[in-house]
Amino acid sequence: MVVMEDSLKTMTKVFRRECHRVLDSERTTIQGADGMLMVLQLAMAGVNKQEHGDFGVALSEVLAAWKYFLLDKLQLSHNDTPLPRNYDFIRKEYDCFLKCTNTVDLIDIFIMFKELRINEDPEEPLTAIQLFQFLIGEQESLEKMDPLPVCPATPSSKAICSPQMQRVVRRVFCSYLGLLVNSKNDLALAYTLDNPNRALDHSAFTDLRHAACDGASSLFLTVTSFVRAIQLGGKGYAPPETHPLRKHVKGFLEFLNFVDQCQEVLGETPNPREAGSKLVSSIKAALVKGRSNGDSVYLAAEDTAKSLKERIGQIHTMQMHSAVGTGISPARPKAYAINHSTAYGGRETVKVLMTLLDEEALAPPCRNKAELLSEDHAVLNGSSGACLLTLYKSPEVPTGSSPKPLRNRVLSQQEHIKSKVVRPTVRSQFACTYKDDELPLNRVLEFPSTSQLPTCVHPASKKPVPLPVTIEEGHDPTGMDITLKEATNLRREGPGQSALGEHSGNVWNRAGGKGTQPEQLRRATGTSKRKLANRECSEQGREENPPQKRPPAKAPAGGPGKRNVKAAGKKLIAGQGKLTGFFRL
Repeated sequence: MVVMEDSLKTMTKVFRRECHRVLDSERTTIQGADGMLMVLQLAMAGVNKQEHGDFGVALSEVLAAWKYFLLDKLQLSHNDTPLPRNYDFIRKEYDCFLKCTNTVDLIDIFIMFKELRINEDPEEPLTAIQLFQFLIGEQESLEKMDPLPVCPATPSSKAICSPQMQRVVRRVFCSYLGLLVNSKNDLALAYTLDNPNRALDHSAFTDLRHAACDGASSLFLTVTSFVRAIQLGGKGYAPPETHPLRKHVKGFLEFLNFVDQCQEVLGETPNPREAGSKLVSSIKAALVKGRSNGDSVYLAAEDTAKSLKERIGQIHTMQMHSAVGTGISPARPKAYAINHSTAYGGRETVKVLMTLLDEEALAPPCRNKAELLSEDHAVLNGSSGACLLTLYKSPEVPTGSSPKPLRNRVLSQQEHIKSKVVRPTVRSQFACTYKDDELPLNRVLEFPSTSQLPTCVHPASKKPVPLPVTIEEGHDPTGMDITLKEATNLRREGPGQSALGEHSGNVWNRAGGKGTQPEQLRRATGTSKRKLANRECSEQGREENPPQKRPPAKAPAGGPGKRNVKAAGKKLIAGQGKLTGFFRL
C-alpha cells in the first residue's frame, strides 16, 4: 500500500509541475475514483435521456460499465467483459463533462505522465494493471487501504458518527475549497449549493442547470452573473421578472456571500497556514450552525476540520523546504486566474489547497458503491433515497392529472352515470330508425305536419282483407230501408273504409249494443281509418294531405256524396238497432 500511494503521489507531482504544457488552465483539478464513478453515472443517465427520454440508469448497469470503462481507457484487454450498450456515446459524454468542468481523472494523469516526465523522474512508477486494481477496489487492496473502524471494547458515552457521514462531510469541506481553486467544477457546486440548508432545493438546482446550459457556462459562473446583474440593477442589466432564477435570489445571494467571504480570506491572509485554518473554520461554522454538540454532523465536522487543519500545516511546511513548485507562479497575469479575488494575493495558499485536493483525489475508492451512488448526497439533510443522480434529474412538471380523493372520484362517476340515463319515451314501430336528437313520438303527434307523414312510395304488396258478410247485408226481401243497403255497399267498396272499424261495429251490434257506439271505440275506429287511407293513397302514388284537410272520398256511381255518406252512417247505426229488434221478434 505504501508503494502504491507513493507512486500515485509521484505521478501527481509531475503533472502539477508540467501541466501548463498540455492544459490551458492552471486551476485544473483531479477527479478521484469515487468522482469518476459518479461522473460515469451521470453520463450514462444523460445518454438514456437522449435515447428514451428518461434521465436515469440502473446501478447494475453502472457497475458493469465501470469495469469495461476502466479496461478500455487503460488500454487493457476487455474481451471477457461485455460491451455496454451505447458505450461510444457514454464515453463521449464522460469526456465532455470533464472538459467542461476543467477536471481530469486519474487515468488521464497516468497517460500524461509518460509525456510530461523528464529525465530525473522515474520511468513508470505504476503499471496499468495496478491502477486498474486500485480503481476497481479489489478486496485485497481494500482490506489494506480502507480498514473497517475498530469497535470500542467498552461502551462509550461519546456519540460516534458513521463512516458514511464522515466521508460526506469531508467531501463538502473539500468541495468548498475546490470552488476557490476551480470554480468550473459543477460537482463541487452541487455538494455546496444547499449545504448548509439555504432553501435551494431540487427545483432551484434544476433551474440553475438549465440557465447554465442555455448560456453555455458553468453553474458557478451562471449564478454569479445572475446575482451580480440584480445587484447592479438598471434597465440594461437586471434580468426580467419572469426569469426562472428570480424566485431563488435569496438563497443564491446567501451562497455567494459565503463564497465571497472565503475568497476575501484567501486573498487577504498572506500566511497559507493561517488562511487555510480560517477557511476550514468558516466552513465548519456554516455546517454546524443550529446543531447540538451530540449531532452526527457536528461530530463529523469537528473531526474533519481538525484533520484538514493539521494536513494544511504539514503541506505548507513541506513546500517551504522543497524546491519543487506546483507550476503556479505568483507573477501569473490576471487572465490565467478564474477567481479574481485570488489574482494578486493568496497564491501560496492556492498551492497548498491544490496539493490538499490532489491528495483527496488519491484516496481509495468507497467500498459500498450502492451507498455512494444512491444516498451520499442527502445524508446531511436526513432525507433517504436522494442522490446526486436525483439532483441532476429534472423534476416532473405537474400535468393536473394527479389522482383526486376517492370520495370525489366516486361522486363524479355517479354524476357521469346519471347524465347518461334516458327516460323511457313512447315511440312507434319505426323507432329504430330515429336518431338520438329527434323528438319522441308523443311530441311529434302533438304537432303534426306533412313532413312527418310516411314517404314510402312502393311498399310491399298486401293481401286484400275480406269483408265479413252480415245478416243485414244479405236480407233484401224483408223490405229494409234502401239507405241501409246503400250504406252497406259503400262500406264494402269505399276506399276509406276500414275492416277494423266494420268488425268493431258488427261486434258491438251483435252484443246488443245501442244505436251509438262508445266514444273511445269511435275514436280508435276513425284513427285506423285514416291510417289505412294514407297507406292506400301511397300505393297509388298520390300524396296525402293532412287529416284535417283530406279531400272527400269518391262515391260509387249513382251514390251519394260526402254529406250523404255521413247521413248514411247515422242511419246505418239506427237501422242496425231496428233490424236487430226485428229479428228478436
